[in-house]
Amino acid sequence: MNRPALCGVIAGPLFVLTFLVNGALVAGYSPLRHPVSSLQLASWVQSANFVVTGVLIVAFAVGTRPGFWGTLLIGAVGAGLVGSGIFTTDPVSGYPPGSPALSDYTWHGQLHDLFAIPTFVGWPIACFVLARRFRPLYSIATGVAFVAMFVLTNAAFAQTPGLVEFGGLFQRLTITIGFTWLTLFSASMLVKRPDLD
Repeated sequence: MNRPALCGVIAGPLFVLTFLVNGALVAGYSPLRHPVSSLQLASWVQSANFVVTGVLIVAFAVGTRPGFWGTLLIGAVGAGLVGSGIFTTDPVSGYPPGSPALSDYTWHGQLHDLFAIPTFVGWPIACFVLARRFRPLYSIATGVAFVAMFVLTNAAFAQTPGLVEFGGLFQRLTITIGFTWLTLFSASMLVKRPDLD
């Protein structure tokens, strides 16, 4: 069995299941309103979730080598998650309870957001780049849907009226869209040898 591809298959379900369970258990946290990253402010679980998932994705990218750009972009998604797990986010959208809608940036919050860039930029580009290798229409549609939901997510977390209450939902849809594609792409490589490009 292609173990690096298995890492890619495991990464998405592990990440999503962990933040769903964690979010349901944390007092004062609203999955509809608050970002997944805000769970870092309640416990170490979400930070570990970022790091473990990121390592799995990097292992998938390096181990399966889906072309130069595929390896680079998917590897960047994983590396971004690891960095986001190491550096804790800042409060946003009123979480933790009593926090302002938007708080001042701390150095670790800035680093958290900087590490998120390769994840949220690399993901849709990987979908577009790898479309010729994996379900072209689905990959392109995934990239477009990911970008659209990410735009709504950013607008909501910037406290745009009418959207702010749904920022967490938009982000979860973005993440789920991306991980569904990555899981299916990884599954398609399970039977392939990692040294075949």
